[in-house]
Amino acid sequence: MSQPPIRIAISGALGRMGRQMADAVRADARLALAARFHRPGSVGDGLVSRDEALAVADVVIDFTTPAASADLASFCAERGGPALVIGSTGFDAAELATIAAAAKTVAIVRSGSFSLGLNMLVGLVGRAARALGPQDWDAEIFEAHHRHKVDAPSGTALMLGQAVAGGRGVELDAVARRVRDGVTGTRPAGEIGFAVARGGSIIGEHSVSFCAEGETVTVSHAGGDRIMFARGAIAAALWVAGRAPGEYDMRDVLGMSARA
Repeated sequence: MSQPPIRIAISGALGRMGRQMADAVRADARLALAARFHRPGSVGDGLVSRDEALAVADVVIDFTTPAASADLASFCAERGGPALVIGSTGFDAAELATIAAAAKTVAIVRSGSFSLGLNMLVGLVGRAARALGPQDWDAEIFEAHHRHKVDAPSGTALMLGQAVAGGRGVELDAVARRVRDGVTGTRPAGEIGFAVARGGSIIGEHSVSFCAEGETVTVSHAGGDRIMFARGAIAAALWVAGRAPGEYDMRDVLGMSARA
């Protein structure tokens, strides 16, 4: 006997990713588009209120803003569900704490990127960082996005930075260099550098270079269509539906974590 489709609500339904997600959910027989909602006061185009959407959904997929995502997580926790897939980036410490608190009551998958290929890259970078030590190999992360992106470095670049730092057994904040300008002095061993570009309609380009005397190793990923994010978010929604409370990421969804 076949399982009933998982009921999906789309938050931020009028945004670019919201529209892309709705199309992707409609095209997947394992899912049912139960509701779409946007910011308070938004009407028409088949939209419903947040309360109405959450009442009929098994999972909410949210690509909005950090503040809106944290508020949504808190609201879901207060009512005991549904589960959440959060694709917003640029959270501050208070917003992350709010999401962590909500995850004690509901299951949440939060990731700096829902690209399946990019998340595989994160895993490869962690392994490379363990093998290529900081005394001989300098780590540099480059990312480029469209002109409308408001946070920098991107959430994905920070994921890659965390992968390098984790592979080397250090805290990213202790070794990250996010900006270089003027006379900065020689590069200290173990520093993880970030470089950022913004322009045009670039969907997302990320690369990590490990540079030693006489050689450089670079691994990279380039996004050509936002469907890659929708594909990953659908995988996360299928995985998190009915899951025990907790804050998960795409490593869990891909089976790359011990708790997956």
